[in-house]
Amino acid sequence: MTDKRFPSGVYDDGSDPNAQLSLANERTFLAWIRTALALLAGAVAVHVPAVSLDPWVATGASLLLLLAAAIAVVESWRRWRATERAMRTGQPLPGFGGAAVLAVLLALLIVGVAVGVIVVALR
Repeated sequence: MTDKRFPSGVYDDGSDPNAQLSLANERTFLAWIRTALALLAGAVAVHVPAVSLDPWVATGASLLLLLAAAIAVVESWRRWRATERAMRTGQPLPGFGGAAVLAVLLALLIVGVAVGVIVVALR
């Protein structure tokens, strides 16, 4: 009987790595997914009436949070796949690119919301 695991593009190459390493990679994937869910919840939360933000700030923050959540989901899959394949084939582990993009996006969000809160406070 052949071993049919998804995604076959990962599992067809090389040999099975140490189970602890593979499970650690899976936990990292799940941590990225939890982060995406938290960002999604933040996108919804900025539109709660208890938060007094200008509509343009709330909408902009919500859109940036949704974009960040999407990046986190895509990066979680990309990184899991690249790490699993690297472990199976003995190649170097992947770099830090997606996390850096997410960090820059969230920094822009923080600055934008801070400016929006200051504008509302000065009115």
